Amino acid sequence: MTEDTFREREKSYEAKFKLDEELKFKAQSRRNKLLGLWAAERMGLAEAEAEGYAKEVVLSDLMEPDEADVVRKLLEDFRNHRIEASEEEIDAEMKRLHVIAMDQILDDYPEPLGPDHARVGD
Repeated sequence: MTEDTFREREKSYEAKFKLDEELKFKAQSRRNKLLGLWAAERMGLAEAEAEGYAKEVVLSDLMEPDEADVVRKLLEDFRNHRIEASEEEIDAEMKRLHVIAMDQILDDYPEPLGPDHARVGD
């Protein structure tokens, strides 16, 4: 193989990695928004408050690299609203909503982002 072939392969792998990370971030953010809306409904928040709360949940995930910060936030907020909730229940809801978030992201971005990208999800 020539050096140009290696460079093209490297670019291709970098583009795939970038796309995968972008998709992962978008899906996590969408899942967290959906999770925030779910929690807001359980806490009885009005629609406008629910949207604001969902944004807080999305932002809370940016504090630490894993999902523990989101779970901690929800548990604390549920406790403050005197709502029974467990970590396992929140984890299960996160998994359920992740599937929905991925479907929504794939619907939102059905076309390739550019010539060096494949269709989202491929």
